[in-house]
Order: sequence, then C-alpha cells, then structure tokens
Amino acid sequence: MTIGCPECGALEDIPPLPARAAAYCHVCRCPLERRSGRSIDGAFACATATFVLLFPANLSPLMTVHILGTGHSSVLASGLVSLTQEGWVLLAVMLGISGVALPFIRFGALCIVLGAIRFGQTFRGIGAMYRWALWLDPWTMPDVFLVGCFVGYSRVTQNLTSTVGPGGYCFIAAGFLSMLTRAALDRRAVWRAIGAENQPVADESTLACSACDMMLPTSCEGLPCPRCGLKLQARKPDAIARATALSLAALVLAIPANLFPMTISTQLGRDVPVRIVDGVGQLFSAGLWPLGILIFCTSIAIPFAKIFGMAWFVTSVRRRSRRHLRAKSHLYRLIDELGRWSNVDVFTIVAFVPLIQLDGVASARAGPGATAFALVVFLTMAASRSFDPRLMWDVLPEDGHE
Repeated sequence: MTIGCPECGALEDIPPLPARAAAYCHVCRCPLERRSGRSIDGAFACATATFVLLFPANLSPLMTVHILGTGHSSVLASGLVSLTQEGWVLLAVMLGISGVALPFIRFGALCIVLGAIRFGQTFRGIGAMYRWALWLDPWTMPDVFLVGCFVGYSRVTQNLTSTVGPGGYCFIAAGFLSMLTRAALDRRAVWRAIGAENQPVADESTLACSACDMMLPTSCEGLPCPRCGLKLQARKPDAIARATALSLAALVLAIPANLFPMTISTQLGRDVPVRIVDGVGQLFSAGLWPLGILIFCTSIAIPFAKIFGMAWFVTSVRRRSRRHLRAKSHLYRLIDELGRWSNVDVFTIVAFVPLIQLDGVASARAGPGATAFALVVFLTMAASRSFDPRLMWDVLPEDGHE
C-alpha cells in the first residue's frame, strides 16, 4: 500500500509488516507504522477500561487531608469549582475541558470505533468519528492530570497527613490505561479496517489526506475524503500565518506567565506568592529534586523550546532553506508530542488548592500567572497543530513526493 508521509509528503510503499516490525519514511525518518505491542483488541480493552474508570475517578474522593482530628476531602472537580469561585473562570473552563470533559468524549468515541471494528459492525461515519478521536488525543489529558495530582500530593504531604481516596486509585488506573491505549493503538490497522488504501496510478499527480494519509488524485482536492470525511487539501490552508500568530501570542503571554505568581499561599495571615521558578526551588529545597526537574522541563524548558522551534520552522519555510530538514522534522515531532505535558503545573494547582483550605491556619489560591501560563500551553499546542511540516520539504524536487 502507498501512503503520503504526513511530515515530508514523500510517497511510501509499506508492505504488510510482521509482528514487532516498524516502517519509517526513507526521507525524514518519520515513523509511519509500528506493530510491536499494538493491536485493535488491546487498544479496545484499554480504552473501554479507561472510559469506565473515568466515572468513579470523577465522582469519588481523590484525596483527604487530616488535621486536628478532622478530614478534608476533594473530588476531581473541586479545584475547578475553587477556580471559578475565585474568578478564574477561563482557567477553570480550559482545565475542565481538557481534564474532565474531553477524556469522556475521546475514549467513548474510541470504544465505539474499536468495538465496531472488533465485532465487524462498521457503520456510516465511523471514519469521521475515528478522525475526531485521534484529533482529540493531544487535547485529552488524564495522564497529564495524573502527574499534576502526584506533584500536588507530594507538596501537600510535606506538611500535612493525607490519604488517597477511592477516586484517586481509579484516577491512577485511568491515567495509566490512557497511556497504554495510546501505546497499543495501531492507527494504520484501524484506518485499513475502516477503508482500504488507494493505489495511485503511475505518473498521476496525487495528494494525501492530512488525517488518514489516504492517497487520492489531485482532482479530488476540495472534496471530502472517502474514508475519514476530512476536506482534501494539498497543504493546510494559511499554515504559516496561523502558526506565526499563535506563536507570537504565546511569546507575549510567556512574560506574565513567568513574572506573576502561579499560586498565592496564605500562612498565618501573610500572603506568599509563588512563581514557576519559586515552585521549582521549593521542590528542590524539600528534597523532591526529581519533581523539581520535571516541573522545570515542563513549565520552563518545553514552552520556550516550542516557541523558538516554531520560529525556526516558519523562518525555514519563508527562506526556503534546505538545511537540517531531517533535524527540523524530528524537533517538530518532539515538540508536538511533548507540548501537552506543559500543563502539569496548572493541573497541580487544581489538585492541591482545594486541599489547602484550612481556615485560620493556611489556604492557597491560584494567581494571575496560572491563566497566562495555561494560555501559553494552549497557544503553543495550537501553533504546532496548525503548522504543516510538509511545507519545509517543498523546497526539494517533486520526484517521489505527492
């Protein structure tokens, strides 16, 4: 079967692969298909288990803090309610969508698609549903939320006694199973089960669907893809303008995100603002240096690497540079995959703020830097998703390209 590489546009003929094999683009080395540890049955089982566990994870107590003989519990939505009550509505909506609502939508859709394929009951619109399930993948963050809860739990237990509730154990299981679902999902096998690949005619000009990589004649441009329903286009429209605007907006917001406090703790009547760098320092001072390194990478290194990486890609396309194309493609894959993990710090706030509401002793609330930082993460993710990496490779001769 012949497909178009989603990162460089090269035409690749992929033969049926045995177990534990993988296929890579011969031009940019993008992984096109992996068989090791991937199966429709395994992904269906993991997705179904994740979807079921999300219900008790959202409804049962996550953690309980014990002080002076009393306990103070929180559920997954407690932090979102606290943010709304404090006036940070935009932050609460953004985190609620990615941490609570989208996991139900994505894993519910994935269960329907994989179950229909598993039991041979495909239906009209299954390609569009699967396309949306894949599109929602980077924006669905139960695994990121889980790491944020772990960091918040580690902070709370430095000074208070706390226990993990039944909802916490369900959420831990759901977070791990969501990662297993991503690892076990054989995307190419699912697309083949939904609809067979087209074999392009020799010497015929072709284009690839940017969602399912199906090869079609260029005469089909502007029509919906017969397999996934996406409007067929040779390249993403206005990719450079959109990526540039979103990256510049993220760069501007990165200044208040790092200068203003992410949280404000009140201890014995005194407010203590905590910026991103302060939080990293506190983790190192408490001996939690692995978590300090994690927060430094996700909250400082990765966001700025994404912004400057996007600047490099856009400049490369505008200057029609042929230098380091493979390195730029590899970096694009890296920042597109790691971008979602920058939300660990803001999910940490959602996890531990509702637990530190001890009247007369201590309390915590979100600061103005939290909303700015969440917007930086959203804008950098949107910039990488709107950019078309194939534009960087269009400077090469068209031989072997769509």
